[in-house]
Amino acid sequence: MIERPAQDNGRKRHIAVDTMGLVLAVVITAASVQDRDAARPLLWNLHRTSRRIRLIWADSVYAGKLTPWAASLKMTLQIVARRKAHAFEVLPRRWVVERTFAWISKHRRTVRDYERLPASHEAMILWAMIALMASRLAQPAHLSNTH
Repeated sequence: MIERPAQDNGRKRHIAVDTMGLVLAVVITAASVQDRDAARPLLWNLHRTSRRIRLIWADSVYAGKLTPWAASLKMTLQIVARRKAHAFEVLPRRWVVERTFAWISKHRRTVRDYERLPASHEAMILWAMIALMASRLAQPAHLSNTH
């Protein structure tokens, strides 16, 4: 699933996550870059690192010329569209990305864009996900009291 959150600071974060919400690829762009144009480097990075991924769910802003380009990478791009234009609804698969953005935002350096370079901000997002995964792996198993 690929998506980007609304940003006010002149940059957009585009991420690709797996079905559990773990980050597979990140691209940081200027706010002036169209979302579907930013999806190309994201999909290319995803293709380079994870060649077995074939199906991608994406937000409706990524529709257009991206579908045939993704097909050239042997990926199928399915657009998750809203049924009602101006009504709130939980979209299938989109909540996974929103939850990942919430996890990333809990990390201090990713709440605001403190970094000068987009590559530094990208590294902070990856660092936040590494910290999240490490803390989950380090949690002790709940053992029963067998004294």
